[in-house]
Amino acid sequence: MYKKGFIFDLDGVIVDTAKYHYFAWKKLAESIGISFTEKDNEHLKGVSRIRSLEKILDWGNVALSNAKFQELINAKNDDYLSFVNKMTRDEILPDVPRVLSFLKEQQQPMALGSASKNARSILTKVDLINQFDAIIDGTNVSKAKPNPEVFLKAADELKMKPTSCIVFEDALAGIEAANTAGMISIGIGDKSVLSDAQYVFKDFTEISNEFLHQLIIA
Repeated sequence: MYKKGFIFDLDGVIVDTAKYHYFAWKKLAESIGISFTEKDNEHLKGVSRIRSLEKILDWGNVALSNAKFQELINAKNDDYLSFVNKMTRDEILPDVPRVLSFLKEQQQPMALGSASKNARSILTKVDLINQFDAIIDGTNVSKAKPNPEVFLKAADELKMKPTSCIVFEDALAGIEAANTAGMISIGIGDKSVLSDAQYVFKDFTEISNEFLHQLIIA
């Protein structure tokens, strides 16, 4: 039987939580006098919380004490979680349930590979947590994407070689991580941003079951 390991990022791939990060980071940045746009937010996709705040502070040329830095990190997460706690299955991105169901029917091992420390609570909220054989998130890893640690750990949990794994990502840092790990990278989103991926699709509605089948038997 043919088997591949399928690894999914969370934010912007399975669920539309990217907008909630944007709202929370924008509120934080503006609270310390730094303007923040959706274009700025693109640079934070797939990046850890701490590194994201460091980037924002660099853009605004603002220095903070360690205590204030931690206070802002906590406030950002509280704001983000206030959105997350209201999530329903409506937040699942188009055709994700079909893709997960098809891979499940084909008995393909699946993992979540996300920088988010809130991954489990989000998957529980949208009733997808039982679809995954392994969940590697911000509580399991110490190195942020583009370091491939999260995907290598996911492959290990699935008992699959990295070269037998396929990663779905919406962020350039995640595509770089997948490529570094020697995995097949599939970008979900803008082709111009994700051109380093081996395949790029606007969303899962463009990914047919036949394409998934070809990945499995390749």
